[in-house]
Amino acid sequence: MSRDSSSSTPGRPSSGEHVGTVSHKGRFWDVYLEFEDDPRRTDTCRARLAFSPADRSEGDSPLRTVPVIIEPSWEEAVHKARGMDEHQLIAFLRSLLP
Repeated sequence: MSRDSSSSTPGRPSSGEHVGTVSHKGRFWDVYLEFEDDPRRTDTCRARLAFSPADRSEGDSPLRTVPVIIEPSWEEAVHKARGMDEHQLIAFLRSLLP
């Protein structure tokens, strides 16, 4: 089943699966898991993390990692992302900030 979520839906910064919210340097960031389709790898689910500031302005785009979660199924990928602790998520966010 394809669950490509790289584009956002109206009213949300990402159409991905919301996996948490973290606080970093005085801002809250919503964290989404966005899956990508790879026709060469139908045996795995690959997903990236997308971070969107809760106080985002019009035109702000989420910050996205490369695919960092690779699991055999969609459910296992979501479970892996939701199992990350706040320190892990903040480390990924910090790697994306200028």
